[in-house]
Amino acid sequence: MATRFKQVVVVSGKGGTGKTTVLASFAALASNKVMADCDVDASNLHLILDPTLREKGEFMGAKVAVRDPDRCQKVGECEARCRFDAITTESIDVLACEGCGVCVLACPNQALTLQPIVNGEYYLSDTKYGPLAHAKLLPAAESSGRLVTLVRQKAEDVALAEGYSLILIDGSPGIGCTATSAMVDVDLVLVVTEPSLSAIHDMERVVALAGHFSLPVAVIINKADINPENRDTIRSYCTEHDIPVLAELPFDGVVSQAVAARIPVVEFDEGPVTQGLRAAWQQLADWLGQAA
Repeated sequence: MATRFKQVVVVSGKGGTGKTTVLASFAALASNKVMADCDVDASNLHLILDPTLREKGEFMGAKVAVRDPDRCQKVGECEARCRFDAITTESIDVLACEGCGVCVLACPNQALTLQPIVNGEYYLSDTKYGPLAHAKLLPAAESSGRLVTLVRQKAEDVALAEGYSLILIDGSPGIGCTATSAMVDVDLVLVVTEPSLSAIHDMERVVALAGHFSLPVAVIINKADINPENRDTIRSYCTEHDIPVLAELPFDGVVSQAVAARIPVVEFDEGPVTQGLRAAWQQLADWLGQAA
């Protein structure tokens, strides 16, 4: 049984850079691993890995105000104090309620309480590539960072119980709470970027966030040939900050075909993108001490 597993999170500064495509291919190439889809606001790794559900549960990550009609005297203190316009003497808008509890304190008749609500669902599934922990946050629901933590915990529990030595994490784009929750306490942050000005700017922000947690960083440049000047800018930035570039993948329509077929691109085609991903995984596996 493994007592210590390595964790790699694949992130991006912006959406659409190919983060999930890279992670799915690594899932096909790696051995003895668990996958965790921590992009809970727009989970899509399961679309490629075709999971079979093993476990399902409700995620209750926030609280909202609930009124006891027998106690309510329609005094209106709750409505007057709520800065989110979430409550009136007649109704409560659970989507607008932030669960701050001011209305509970203001009510002279103790007619209001805060109660937990379901914000989403978490899943543990089996795939041909290994176990997958994933989740779905309900539209407009709160506490996405806590749901990411729950997904990671499920993956870690499986890794410990079943002896897996690696967890591959599909993080969320950006530097918000979901990205931070997916990133903390990992062994490597792998940033997937592309040669566009917005992607370069957002890559720099992700690298800075990883630096805040003193985490090692590597980079993959996807669609590297669409703008050579910006590609060279990324190269220079990585050289300046001592960040290894594991691969420069060309733009290739076969990637979209693989996604449409719901197959990792490394199992769909043996073209230059697949060769680049295989080489990147070999470098990553060597660094992690994994069997490639």
